[in-house]
Amino acid sequence: MNIYSKIIPNKWLMLGFCLTSLIVYWYLYVRNRRESVPRVSQPMCSHTMSNCTSQNFERTISFPYTPSHFANVFTKPKTPSTNITVISKEEWDFLLEELKWPVPSTEITSLSDTTDPYLCSFFVINLKETYTVGDFVNVMIVARKNNGAPKTYGGDFFQAKLYNTELKASTFGSVVDHYNGTYTVSFALLWPGAARVSVRLIHSSEAVQILSRYREEDPDKVFFHGYFEDGGQKETVMCNAMKSPGLNVSSSICCCEYPDPYTGEIWFCRRPTSLPCSALVYHSMGGYQANLSKNESAVLNRNHTNVVLPGQSPVIKVLSQEANLRETKRCIRGLDTPVPSGFFFKDQWTSQVCAMKEFPREEMRRCLTGKEVHMMGDSTLRQWFEFIGKTLPELAPIKRHSSEKSGPLLMVNSQTNTYITWRAHGLPLRTTKTPMADLHYIANELKDLAGGEHTVVAFNLWAHFTTHPVHLFVRRIAIIRRAVKSLLQRAPHTLVVIKSANTGYKDVYGSDWLSWQLDSVLRAMFRGLPVVLMDVWQMTSCHYSPDDIHPPAIVIQNEVNLFLSFVCPH
Repeated sequence: MNIYSKIIPNKWLMLGFCLTSLIVYWYLYVRNRRESVPRVSQPMCSHTMSNCTSQNFERTISFPYTPSHFANVFTKPKTPSTNITVISKEEWDFLLEELKWPVPSTEITSLSDTTDPYLCSFFVINLKETYTVGDFVNVMIVARKNNGAPKTYGGDFFQAKLYNTELKASTFGSVVDHYNGTYTVSFALLWPGAARVSVRLIHSSEAVQILSRYREEDPDKVFFHGYFEDGGQKETVMCNAMKSPGLNVSSSICCCEYPDPYTGEIWFCRRPTSLPCSALVYHSMGGYQANLSKNESAVLNRNHTNVVLPGQSPVIKVLSQEANLRETKRCIRGLDTPVPSGFFFKDQWTSQVCAMKEFPREEMRRCLTGKEVHMMGDSTLRQWFEFIGKTLPELAPIKRHSSEKSGPLLMVNSQTNTYITWRAHGLPLRTTKTPMADLHYIANELKDLAGGEHTVVAFNLWAHFTTHPVHLFVRRIAIIRRAVKSLLQRAPHTLVVIKSANTGYKDVYGSDWLSWQLDSVLRAMFRGLPVVLMDVWQMTSCHYSPDDIHPPAIVIQNEVNLFLSFVCPH
């Protein structure tokens, strides 16, 4: 007899003791898990976000929350200099899932391993002799490396369109990545006549890998200047939207901080040597200083960026049909954006979202009579302000001795009781020397609006955030969303129009890929709210005009027509 049989004579008693201990341990583990992770009372949104609203996310966290899978998709973002809670952990996870982008598993050391746009190809799948308006055609894209080998992973950033040069007709096609080096595009055939396919490689997956890393790791690649003045003394220092190496963060005297009391946003400047932090008077763009390696510069070179894939597209013959496929529902807030969201025909955009109208001078004047329009954003939104002013010269500009590039700008017509303003969206802002006092955050402007049925708010945000880590943009959008909710709560008849990003930039400071990522965040965070999400990405992507962050007048005219179709849907 061994010692254990003396202590516990019954082996079944031993087994019972072990099982009891295991049950107690499991109970304590589960209880601790429940206490440490609060429950979410509503179900998570689907990956498509089609039914997602901002109310789905309840538990707030100190920003940003960084899940373990993040490093497999993007470079891990650095912790921001503020821990104010602005979004939930669940929403942050959800946004990261939406922004997931396949990148090479290793760093690329040779150009031969990158996508070569001149070796890529595309073809129409099962091309038919004729089609009818309303049909679809599908296109396959095959990516190849510089050495001629087919790619076996995805992540290349393509843009595709269907077009007819003679008819000045075009429409956008959404590219689907199959993560194996092949991609497909489905095009709606929306006009009678001929159509051709055009596919551009905007960035290779290897270029995207570089863009993603520099976005998260190098906040000083774009820097700003702060101008300090006190009496006869003046000093200019570097400033930025986060504490960065360029601001001497390792120094014991580090930075001047400028927290906004309402939004919680903080602007940082290197501490002047002889003047107090309170002496900051002006702001301007500083410069560009991305420190790309020779290999990174080669991958992002213009010879491999924004290149139309070679080959002649077959002519797709489209016959007319009697049925009217144009959208007939009124342009009201809360509508989804389909793909395609519309098409150009003879340089006129026809919306697939709602019944868009044209607004020549008299119609525009009638629409804006009695309206108070507040525009806040970047220079692409200022183009709307300028276009309306040129169309209606009776709108008298009020000279306020403010910067024409950052505002505030104002024009009025006392006869029609029309009041229109534009101002920049606040810091960060790449602009000429401007008084700090003129740079207001969008949320602060919304806070001070009474709103109402005669009030229209139009804003956009993206171009000046492409060089900063994603979490800064998400935070800004969350703060604006909170202000929009508050405005609509006190004045539910206020019309809020959010203009999407447009295409244009193609480099490390403002790539279309970086813009698309931020635009995806904006759309996701406002989806489900009673606002207008107005898409101009598809419009600018498919137009025949050369790429420019500031679209030509004909595109702006179509954008303004769509905007006014929501202002005056009747």
